[in-house]
Amino acid sequence: MSQHFETKAIRINSSKSNQKEHSSPIYLTSSFTFDSAEEARATFADEIEGNIYSRYANPNTSELIEKICAAEGTEDGIATASGMAAMFASIASLLQQGDHILASRSLFGSTHQLLTRIFPKWGISSTYGDISDYENWDRLIQPNTKMLFLETPSNPGLEIIDLEWAGKFAESHNLILVVDNCFATPYLQQPAKWGAHLVAHSATKFIDGQGRVLGGLILGKKELIKEVQFFTRHTGPAISPFNSWILSKSMETLAVRMDRHCSSALKIAEHFQSHPEIEQVRYPFLKSHPQYHLAIKQMSQGGGILTLQLKGGLTRVQRFIDQLEMISITANLGDSRTIITHPASTTHSKLSEEERLRVGITDGLVRVSVGLEHPEDILSDIEKALERSKK
Repeated sequence: MSQHFETKAIRINSSKSNQKEHSSPIYLTSSFTFDSAEEARATFADEIEGNIYSRYANPNTSELIEKICAAEGTEDGIATASGMAAMFASIASLLQQGDHILASRSLFGSTHQLLTRIFPKWGISSTYGDISDYENWDRLIQPNTKMLFLETPSNPGLEIIDLEWAGKFAESHNLILVVDNCFATPYLQQPAKWGAHLVAHSATKFIDGQGRVLGGLILGKKELIKEVQFFTRHTGPAISPFNSWILSKSMETLAVRMDRHCSSALKIAEHFQSHPEIEQVRYPFLKSHPQYHLAIKQMSQGGGILTLQLKGGLTRVQRFIDQLEMISITANLGDSRTIITHPASTTHSKLSEEERLRVGITDGLVRVSVGLEHPEDILSDIEKALERSKK
């Protein structure tokens, strides 16, 4: 029976125990037992299916992966201890010394550090391409280019990459296409249907949705996931059963939460478009967004993140942030509570000024993760802070 996103996110569950529980229990165990020496041997030899050790697999983690794969439309997946563990493993498990990565320039700050500071130590190089110049990406391909790594919408600039183009480009150059789908979530966008071989998430964000636990996800084609599984099983970035249980339960409410995040974010973005203290508002489903038509093509809604470019530069931004009363100041996003972040001095502070400016991260830019509070209260807090922070 074909089922909608919401139904699958709720009704995919691990098998019931003899207790006949309605809600999946937490399997807080490091290891699992075998009925015989032969069963242990056959399980380790992959001749039969079975749990061995929670670093390898756990019923809570398996349930989470099954739900996310159904949502993303992928064949298989793994869960990791954090989003950055997922980003790292999606690259490190499939590349080797001498390989080259082509990536979109607009990436999360820690992903940028992976490409520019960590992987070069192991002989894996990278080059950035600009989404405003698709025609020239062919020139960036090198004989040793093996992977195309993209983030859309990007963090924090909300640049939108054409996933249809990316799928065809990767196929024409025989590249592994990896897409960070954190901002959109599988509810709003499914990169695999456009040709992505792997889809990565920081489940810490909207998938958890309440700022409670860390988690990462890598989803995709079975033959690639098999390679990623080997890497993660033996390097150890395993997610805990408790975090898997939390994230699986969170999937049950992802659709209704994202509907609210998106509707509130659009309302707030529209409100501040003409505000005298705001130079620019960026949100994927605003018609003023430079990739608006692309956003509505590949996303069902615009997401829960928007950016505001304040007039007055760094000093004004700091005064504005300090005048907020309800909105939280933290580097996280995707929470039930609205969050404000100043990327230039926090999440992307390790980038040089030139690197930040090339992706639109100015001193006056703030990222707003719109929460589940009443949108009028969010608007009011921002309005009052803007007024109080004026000279």
